[in-house]
Amino acid sequence: MKSEVSKKKNSWYVAGLHFECLQCGRCCSGPAEGTIWVSRREIELIADFLKLSEGQLRQKYMNRRGLRSTIIEDAVTRDCVFLQEVDGRKRCTIYPVRPNQCRGWPFWPENLTNTNAWNKAAKKCHGINRGRLYSLEKIEKIRKQKDWWLNDQQRCTVKKVTEIYKWLDREIRNNADLAGQCDACGRCCNFENPDCTCEHGFDHRLFVTTVEVIYLTMNLGAENIKPMATSRGSTTLTIRCPYNIDGKCTIYEYRFAGCRIFCCKADKDFQSRLSESVLKKFKSVCTEFGVPYRYIDLAGALNGTFD
Repeated sequence: MKSEVSKKKNSWYVAGLHFECLQCGRCCSGPAEGTIWVSRREIELIADFLKLSEGQLRQKYMNRRGLRSTIIEDAVTRDCVFLQEVDGRKRCTIYPVRPNQCRGWPFWPENLTNTNAWNKAAKKCHGINRGRLYSLEKIEKIRKQKDWWLNDQQRCTVKKVTEIYKWLDREIRNNADLAGQCDACGRCCNFENPDCTCEHGFDHRLFVTTVEVIYLTMNLGAENIKPMATSRGSTTLTIRCPYNIDGKCTIYEYRFAGCRIFCCKADKDFQSRLSESVLKKFKSVCTEFGVPYRYIDLAGALNGTFD
């Protein structure tokens, strides 16, 4: 299998491609029928922009195709329903929150197949082969872009938290004798009633910082944040992390600092020192990017109640 570098070197557009958006609306127009896919998060943003509920937006402007949603088209012209006449010109009326598919034009896979495909697209879009030169790297970035709604501050916050987690993991590896060896039994993912002494969990609570919640949300997507439910047994109230399924952590790569640090076999003083150090780092990130610092009980963070 060719490496990514090799693929780039052999690309027919290795020298880049010219494109200038003329705001003509042709990429949004019929008469050919098209499909404009929208994600759950994009639907939320469009609904907010139009001051509609998600239900109203879906009913008026969306269709379902299998498990996905698409924007409807005008029944006669086959234009995108959001392409409207404004001041004598056709314009996108949701341009600030237009879907990722729209943002990627004309660098769609079918247009980048070969030179013939690119020039065929240029017959409809007169902005192709003129104006700004997009480098191969820039085209690849646009082509692979997904979460366009993440602003620079959020991206930088996620990057900083990633660096802190990497530092934390190194500290734990370098002090393995103090950090303890985890048996992956999953007991620490149960958060029991403080009076509980049962063998299925620990009488502790997990606290997370604001930036860690941002990090998890940005990596999983807001629609995949699960609430923390409770269940009552014969003797105790169990509050289990919703991401521990069948005894395994399903977000292990993105788990919180407290999850990384805690081990029932670890040296308590080492854990305490490491926790203090990592919290200082998270506070520093909050200060740098103007994010309110909160140290939040996990149940409150996942359920949206920060008491």
